[in-house]
Amino acid sequence: MRKVKASCLALSFLLSGAGLVSAGQLIVTFSPSSQRSDRAFGIENIGGKVTRDLRLIEALAVTVPDDIKTSAIYTVPGVVRVEEDRYSKWIEEVQTPLPLSHVSDNLGTATEVYVPEASAPQPAETRPTPEENEIPWGIKRVNAAGAWGFNSGKGVKVAIIDTGMDYTHPDLAAHYAGGYNAVNTSATPLDDHGHGTHVAGTIGALRDAKGVVGVAPEAQLYAVKVLDANGSGAYSNIIAGIQWAVENGIQVINMSLGGKSGTPALAEAMTAADKAGVTIVCAAGNDSGPVNYPAKYPESIAVAASDSADKITSFSSRGAEIAFIAPGAKVYSTYKGGGYSTLSGTSMASPHVAGLAALAVASGAKTPAEVRATLKRAASSMGLKPTEEGAGMIDAARIGALMAAGENGSSSL
Repeated sequence: MRKVKASCLALSFLLSGAGLVSAGQLIVTFSPSSQRSDRAFGIENIGGKVTRDLRLIEALAVTVPDDIKTSAIYTVPGVVRVEEDRYSKWIEEVQTPLPLSHVSDNLGTATEVYVPEASAPQPAETRPTPEENEIPWGIKRVNAAGAWGFNSGKGVKVAIIDTGMDYTHPDLAAHYAGGYNAVNTSATPLDDHGHGTHVAGTIGALRDAKGVVGVAPEAQLYAVKVLDANGSGAYSNIIAGIQWAVENGIQVINMSLGGKSGTPALAEAMTAADKAGVTIVCAAGNDSGPVNYPAKYPESIAVAASDSADKITSFSSRGAEIAFIAPGAKVYSTYKGGGYSTLSGTSMASPHVAGLAALAVASGAKTPAEVRATLKRAASSMGLKPTEEGAGMIDAARIGALMAAGENGSSSL
């Protein structure tokens, strides 16, 4: 394998809530009993403009002139809440030293990008097969191959709510099933950052003895672009992405993004998606502190990050909300431009669990509660604190065994 190396640090991602706030951008929530046709008219009547219909939560994303006071918005019939639609940085770098020489990449950040080629000759008795070479350490750690004999996530609809996806990537194209661009609704959800493509590969990269393979290599992958090339986006973008997932029958969503604070509108979107039957998996955060949003919401399966020694990483967030721990240090996966990269973060841990959730759905788990219970029954403690590992590390092989036994977590295996 030939390595094309970039910069002096491995590109990794931190969940951040640093706000880039515009006072004129708002999310206005209405009473469900109000007439939809009257909502936009009322906003426009006071000088505002509707930018997006957030019908999942009975709200509108709007812009208003700076001289319009909040009190004026509350005069619009049916308005029950007005909140800022903050434009925030949702992913950041976690810098990890590498004992490598590098050249710079076009992100101006630190990435170790790989282009596959034949590895150096090895004795035949020790030489890994192409199938073995294809499995990154994290996929091995969750024992994904232990499930593939009976379940590869075939047909399960998984949405990556992120920076988009390089849907032309040779490891992703075959199972790319569509998507949505909330940043620019007239454009495709092509990844212009790299983060979403990396996440997608861990969930469902093709099993073809080339490149890498994901946890659920037969899942249907949907790219939902809610963040721009800098990893930033408005809260309304994320809500719109969740809304698209609900309206398109997505069964599992992964959100490797987050911030320090939530909003009532985002909380309502999480609740609505859960009630609609969508399993939501989120990265816990990379600030070594409390669990970030949206992972902190009760509808989320919050995932902490482990290293190859089965320890929690120094950067991983911790808290009572943690549901599971998964590999998140130096994870090798797909990257934009048809390449591969090694990244670290709870952003990389979360898609392992999203892939496992897809296996649970394919095995017969019908609701988010059943998915969570099945994953919990398939997990084992690594001897860490509950606030660090939740129920522990999930073993994919146990998912199928549990479902074959007719168990969704209510009794022992």
